[in-house]
Amino acid sequence: MVFVYVLLAVIVLVIFLFLIAGVKIVRPYERGIVERVGKYKETKESGLQIIIPFIDTIKRVDMREQVVDVPPQEVITSDNVVVSVDAVVFYEPTDPQRLVYNIANFVLAITKLAQTNLRNLIGDLQLDGALTSRDRINAALREILDEATDKWGVRVVRVEIQRIDPPPDVMAAMHDVMSAHA
Repeated sequence: MVFVYVLLAVIVLVIFLFLIAGVKIVRPYERGIVERVGKYKETKESGLQIIIPFIDTIKRVDMREQVVDVPPQEVITSDNVVVSVDAVVFYEPTDPQRLVYNIANFVLAITKLAQTNLRNLIGDLQLDGALTSRDRINAALREILDEATDKWGVRVVRVEIQRIDPPPDVMAAMHDVMSAHA
């Protein structure tokens, strides 16, 4: 008789653990991508979600605005001046399914895309234009990135150029000109 109670207790414990393993919490700022045996099944909203343990898995996607730092790079302006430029890209996911399945490494992809287009935009300007047109460069880069990342389920909110630094000799010459005008 004791054996029956022990067996029943073990069965109840296994069922309880099985049920607990199937309960997942998706935070208010997340969406859950449910895969059944490795294949996309559905996207879950925030809240308490029930999945089938060991058959379903859930990948959480943070839907909050996020930031990617574009590392400094050397860019040649149209008047052949080498400047160091770096930027920051702010984005927010719009479609978690596309973000998970349409791009393998989103951060690397948007960084490379931003670097390439920043090089193109600054390369079309002279040094004076690059130094005085940050807002225009930011807007143009945001538009280009937003269009390119739409298929990845992402909206680029804004782009901010952190700095555009000419070489030290050009900086010294600019400082001398400003001192002469003062």
